[in-house]
Amino acid sequence: EVELVESGGGSVQAGGSLRLSCRASGITSEFFDMGWYRQAPGNGCELVSSFTSDARTYYSDSVKGRFTISQDRAKNTVALQMNDLKPEDTAVYYCAKDQAPVIPGIVLSCFGPNWGQGTQVTVSS
Repeated sequence: EVELVESGGGSVQAGGSLRLSCRASGITSEFFDMGWYRQAPGNGCELVSSFTSDARTYYSDSVKGRFTISQDRAKNTVALQMNDLKPEDTAVYYCAKDQAPVIPGIVLSCFGPNWGQGTQVTVSS
């Protein structure tokens, strides 16, 4: 059984920073993909950044230059450093393991096997 738990969300002013962390347990494979997703009320589930099993990283255009994803494979964790936050970044952020596609964009849902419960990020103007 795989379990993922996100942490690090909160409320910040525009221009501020947050660092999200995701801890995964129950992983038995040596290599795996990890992604950060977000969903705001009325919006779809958006993959904003991914770190692939072969150490490639991807970012959506809206977060490029502001967000940085990193993975510690040995510890089964993935982090998302979010700088220069904007009100439009407000959403619940989720991490997930081994989802497809890894290219950023809208996906079907922000829940399922190998998904975390989410952490709220609120950015005020």
